[in-house]
Amino acid sequence: MHKNQHVMRNLTFKKICFCLLTICIYSNNLRAQDKNNGINQDEKFGQLLNEKQKINASLSINDRYKIQIYSGISDVAKKTMSEFKQEFSDLDATIIFNTPNYKVWVGNFRTRIEAERNLTEIKRKYKNVLLIKPNK
Repeated sequence: MHKNQHVMRNLTFKKICFCLLTICIYSNNLRAQDKNNGINQDEKFGQLLNEKQKINASLSINDRYKIQIYSGISDVAKKTMSEFKQEFSDLDATIIFNTPNYKVWVGNFRTRIEAERNLTEIKRKYKNVLLIKPNK
């Protein structure tokens, strides 16, 4: 074997070793970075998701009529529903989130006539009311 061939083999072997060592070091660094990529989620986000699930679960979309007494921001919707429940304690009330608005729906009327009777009374207190049938 010539001296040049021996030197070439030695250089090739050193290059291969260097490349393998470099790959091992970088792949170890990549794995270390993957372990540090945790997502920090605010507790309030989880609470909001739970509330939305409760609201959506309580929403029974059926053949019954409802009266919408408010549509807008969350705080006003909560206040409106609270006031409604104090004044009309015999009627159901719920807040529905329909992007981007929170809606306060009241009542659970089987017939349109029953809903319209209540609508007349509710209009005395709330000005922008709508008679709705959610599945329509």
